[in-house]
Amino acid sequence: MPILSERHDFQHPVEGDEAWSESYYFNAYDPGCDAGLFTRVGIRPNEGTIDVGLSVWLPGDEIAHVFGVREQKEMLDRVLEVGGVRYEMVAPMKTWRIAADAEAYVRNLASGARRKAPLALDLRFEALIPAVGSDGQGSEGQGASAETRKTVGKGHLEQAGRWTGTIAVDGRRLELGEARGNRDKSWGPRRWGGPRMWRWFSINIGDDVHFGGIRIGTDAGDLHRGWVWKDGAHASIREWDVRTELAEDGVTHQVSHVRATDKRDRVHELRADVLRVAPMPSERGGKKTLVNEGLARWTYEGRSGHGIAEYLHQLDADGRPVVPIA
Repeated sequence: MPILSERHDFQHPVEGDEAWSESYYFNAYDPGCDAGLFTRVGIRPNEGTIDVGLSVWLPGDEIAHVFGVREQKEMLDRVLEVGGVRYEMVAPMKTWRIAADAEAYVRNLASGARRKAPLALDLRFEALIPAVGSDGQGSEGQGASAETRKTVGKGHLEQAGRWTGTIAVDGRRLELGEARGNRDKSWGPRRWGGPRMWRWFSINIGDDVHFGGIRIGTDAGDLHRGWVWKDGAHASIREWDVRTELAEDGVTHQVSHVRATDKRDRVHELRADVLRVAPMPSERGGKKTLVNEGLARWTYEGRSGHGIAEYLHQLDADGRPVVPIA
């Protein structure tokens, strides 16, 4: 996976596939105030929409959600705004600002209780490393690679960074001072019901070691993609070997044991202790999908950091994953 130039932070030529999408994703977590976020905004010009999902980790077991969609037929890149959430590219591949002023629904992940509350935030992302990814050009590939390009995009980049700013819910103000996280961007066809499963990881160990990547299950087999930034340089991940400890429900992950083998033949042993999981179910075209977004404390070589361990499951008629969880 090469380093990508700043032109990929701008819009890409729209192709003819109805499901063509260009989307931006960000995550952050600050253990000092036990708060952070994960958020995605996506433009689907052939469908004529832009949509947003913003989820804010609050101290304890609460999470606040904002969702929105509006008409948008033309591409955007420097400023994307929908549902009271605004994303601004301050400097390509270097700095982004996310602001929000919206009504959120807040749910307690332990009890399931829900309430409405005003949410405001103003956060700034500063890149720590260059953007790593693929421009989506060239061969369509074969097998799992070709199948993936039809459902989760052709081009993709990821980048680690630090966050500063404030989050306020119900007038309670939280200051992010130790927050780290990753951002990514994808362009190409996006069909949510496509992959049979995935295990996606976003990992920050201090400011000098970062991992990102995914193992995607397709009808043609599993595709392994990802990267590690260590010792001031990056390497691609060749294989993600994942072993999972589950909760009593047999679906929710609690601990992820990960062996990531890079293309320099280095094996990286990582462990994710999941602090809390936000289940995000959806149904499209008769397919039921569950994304379990896991906020995790990651351990690597005697050091610890934070990030995401995200498990996507396609569900059968009984609500069980069609791919058994290893």
